[in-house]
Amino acid sequence: MSPADFTNVHNYFERPVFEAVLQAAARYPQVHGDMLADVACVALNRLPPRYIRHTVDLAFYMTEKERADNERALTEAVTYAFEFVQARTAMRARS
Repeated sequence: MSPADFTNVHNYFERPVFEAVLQAAARYPQVHGDMLADVACVALNRLPPRYIRHTVDLAFYMTEKERADNERALTEAVTYAFEFVQARTAMRARS
């Protein structure tokens, strides 16, 4: 028996969060560089993990309502994450 191949297993939300962070970055000019990775981490931690092997796996089984709910949750998580990182950075600057 050959070992299982787990190389395709990933969190469904990773790619959409990375894309949303890059798209929203222009609205938060004080959050830049490595801070964008922090924003992505905060956003991903606010979303439920959805592990899949192929994007089509999840898309095929979701209803239209689930897709809309996921999109709303993603948008809210990214907005929260930018505001959180921005606030933490401002607090550190004052100390």
